[in-house]
Order: sequence, then C-alpha cells, then structure tokens
Amino acid sequence: MRKFSELSQTDILVIKSRLKSGDQVQEIARDFDINLGRVSEIKTGKRASHVPALNQGELGL
Repeated sequence: MRKFSELSQTDILVIKSRLKSGDQVQEIARDFDINLGRVSEIKTGKRASHVPALNQGELGL
C-alpha cells in the first residue's frame, strides 16, 4: 500500500475529480493502492485542501 506522501499533485487532482463525479471511495482507494481513510480525508478536505477539485474535462485525461 502506498503512503499518502507518495501521491503526486496529479494523483490528488484525479482523486478529487473522481470523487466529484461520484466514484466510490473504495474503488478510488483500490485504483491508487491507498487506504480508504486517505481518500476520505481528501474528500473532506482534511488532506490536500490546497489542491482544487476539477471536472474530468478540465484534467485533459
């Protein structure tokens, strides 16, 4: 399992985008190989609150 500190800014942008589009926390955690709690902390703003949540189209992925 990866540590939160190993996530790049781009990873966090993608996670926030996926949360915004309604993806399940469990699915995101599995895809990024991180703890469910870390995804929940990103979702609530406890972690990475400085990174904006973008729409999937804004990511250019």
